[in-house]
Amino acid sequence: MDDLVLHKLAISGPALSSMIQRLSTSPIDVDGLLFGHVTFIAPSTLSDDSAQSSSDSQLVATMSGFLCFPSLLSFYDSLGRVDSSRLSPTHLNHKPLIGWFSSRRKTPLRPSMREFSVTRSLSSTPNLSLPIQNADFNSLFAPSIFLLFTTPLHDQCIQTNQYRAFQFRSSKPSFNPLSIDIVNIGPAFRGHYGSFSPNSTLPSLNCNLRNLTAMNEDRNEESVTGTKETEKDQALLDTCAEGMQVGRLSLLIGPGATNYTAGLEDLYEKMLSKIESLARLVETSSAKVLEQENLNRKLRYKVARSTGVE
Repeated sequence: MDDLVLHKLAISGPALSSMIQRLSTSPIDVDGLLFGHVTFIAPSTLSDDSAQSSSDSQLVATMSGFLCFPSLLSFYDSLGRVDSSRLSPTHLNHKPLIGWFSSRRKTPLRPSMREFSVTRSLSSTPNLSLPIQNADFNSLFAPSIFLLFTTPLHDQCIQTNQYRAFQFRSSKPSFNPLSIDIVNIGPAFRGHYGSFSPNSTLPSLNCNLRNLTAMNEDRNEESVTGTKETEKDQALLDTCAEGMQVGRLSLLIGPGATNYTAGLEDLYEKMLSKIESLARLVETSSAKVLEQENLNRKLRYKVARSTGVE
C-alpha cells in the first residue's frame, strides 16, 4: 500500500520555543519522541480570507508534545534498531506517537545513516500507528516524522538554531522534506481550530486551601501540627493578597473568567509596586552598610597608627 503523504507539520509557537530551549540548555546532544495527531483537513469554503486557501484536501500532522532522552539512554541501539519495550503505551503515557527528533551541534542539517535506520525501524514498529482524525477512509498513520535540530558549523555572536522536518516513505524507502507551519491565530489557521480536540479534559480544581486542610483532621499529632502551620501560612497569604484569596482562583476557570482578570491584574501591579519598594529599601540599606564598613575600616586604620601597629 502507498504511504500517506503529509502536506505539512504544524507546531505551535510556544511548543517550538520550549523544545529549542530544552535542547539548547542540554550539555549533551539529545533526541526523543514527538507526540501529536494527524488530521484530514477539508478544503476551506471561506471566501473572505486574506490568505490564499487551498482547494485540495490536506493531511496535516500536528505536534502537541515531546519527550527528551539523553543520547546514551535513548530508545534505540547503536545500529538504529528501536527497542519496542521502551515504546509501550505505559511508557508513552498512552500518548499518540507521530515520530521522533534528534538534536546535535555543529553538524550538517541532513539526516545521518543511523537516523535513517531509526526512522525506518520506528515507522515499521507494530502497534504504534495512530488513526487519522476527520478522515472518511479507514487508514492508519505510522510514526514516520523526523525532526532534526542543529547549530551552525561555525560559532556566531547570536545563538542560532536550525531545524528541518522530514517524512520517511517506507515504499521507496527515502526521506521527503516536510514543510513546517508555526500555528498562529488568523484566517489561514481556521482549519486547525476547527479540527482541534483537547488531549485531556480539564480536571476539577479545588482551589480552597482551607478545604484541603479540613481533610487532614483525622490524622496524627504530627499532621495536626502541620495543619496549624498551613493555616498560619494561609492567614499570612490572605493578608498579603489584600482580599484576593486562593479560593477566588477557581473563578478564573470557566466562561465568567473575564470578570475576575481585572482584579487579579490589579493585585499583580500592587505586588510589583511592593517588590520595587522593597528593592529600593534593600539598596538603601546596602549603601548604609557599605558606608559603615568604610568608617570601620578608617577607624581601625587610625587605631593601628596610634598604637604603632601596621
